[in-house]
Amino acid sequence: MTSAVSIRKAEPDDARRLATIGYLAWETSILPLLTETPGMRASEQRRLAAAVHETLERIIVAEVDGVVVGWCSRARGRSYIPFLFVAPEFQNHGIGRLLLARMEAMLELEGADRVHLETPADNVRAVRFYEHQGYRILALRPDGRPDHQPFMSVRLEKLLHPFMGQVTDTE
Repeated sequence: MTSAVSIRKAEPDDARRLATIGYLAWETSILPLLTETPGMRASEQRRLAAAVHETLERIIVAEVDGVVVGWCSRARGRSYIPFLFVAPEFQNHGIGRLLLARMEAMLELEGADRVHLETPADNVRAVRFYEHQGYRILALRPDGRPDHQPFMSVRLEKLLHPFMGQVTDTE
């Protein structure tokens, strides 16, 4: 990929594209780990659309040539990253790494000394990605979402280096 990636805050007009990216990433990475049941795909589309709507003000997006190709969100009031998705055709180009680093920097500026996230244990590619970004595995636990086939989830943590000094406007 030769185009530059820009990262910005999500806007309301991005919502449909963000839900689509989340669904396509889920379909290629998570769905193969599950036994598909009737209505599962539609349920996941609804869940992701609702998640985008509920967290839009806490989402950052990555754009390539003016097109949103990935997004990352954070939980309200804590340093937890519930979603990081990159469109399948843009994966393996460093976009997920850029989004994650930017979200971590934002959390550090707010004083967070660590960040947590979870991913399915069987999604070895995602677990390795996070480990390469400096995360360490804390625990394995069953995923507790209702209406979903249970699977094991990996909880990961990364220590951050929050800025503790004063920010001044003097030149």
